[in-house]
Amino acid sequence: MRIDLTTEPGDPQRPNEDYVSVALPASGRGGALVLLDGVTPPEGDTGCVHGVPWFTARLGGTMLELSGSRRDMPLANCLAESIRRTADAHQMTCDLSHVLTPQATVVAARWDDAGDDAVVEHLVLSDSVLLMEGTDGRVTAILDDRIDQLRAAGHLVAPLRNVEGGFFTAAADPDAAQRAVTGTTPRTAVRALAALTDGAARWVEVFHEGDWADCLALLRKEGTQSLVERVRAAEAADPGRTAFRRGKPRDDKAALFAEL
Repeated sequence: MRIDLTTEPGDPQRPNEDYVSVALPASGRGGALVLLDGVTPPEGDTGCVHGVPWFTARLGGTMLELSGSRRDMPLANCLAESIRRTADAHQMTCDLSHVLTPQATVVAARWDDAGDDAVVEHLVLSDSVLLMEGTDGRVTAILDDRIDQLRAAGHLVAPLRNVEGGFFTAAADPDAAQRAVTGTTPRTAVRALAALTDGAARWVEVFHEGDWADCLALLRKEGTQSLVERVRAAEAADPGRTAFRRGKPRDDKAALFAEL
């Protein structure tokens, strides 16, 4: 098994709001990965005294622990419990009903020991991406594309966060976990996984340097650090966002590659 991960802030003067980690049992077989992209709020009051980096570290750490230790719980249930525990940790000091309370996108995957009944379980909530490479070499992007659908329909997406008919992030409501894209794949059909926050996924989605299969091939050949550096260079080459439209000139980036 090969695991490779990289994360860096978009602006070195600001804390990184992404989270990425992996857990492998002592047996060396099976494992779990968790990747979060904290949602950067606009300037002003968010109702929380802790901030997004605290939230993603707390939520991500809890999600990783539960994904690894509670294999009897589906990943959506692990996420719901992680949201609940994180909310409990700051509900006495913060206004969790505030629309800008800290929140994050979530990608998680968990794989069993190899065997006929073993599976790879996945979860994606909001606009980070999970790539799954099959043993036939085909790469599938597992996406929660509700934001893209809303934009394509001409909607402003900000007012539609965590409301019916909109899109969902992990914030303070555990029920949001049930809105995630989830599924299982036979373990014998999966060769590798990759998880990317949208900052790292810009290589495909914004700068169009290749497709998802090209992205996974790059991760395998050159590693996650190379992908992050390539995105950083592309951002630096277009500081005014004139050639490539995007929300932030530079974004936090996190990437993980797991060859199973």
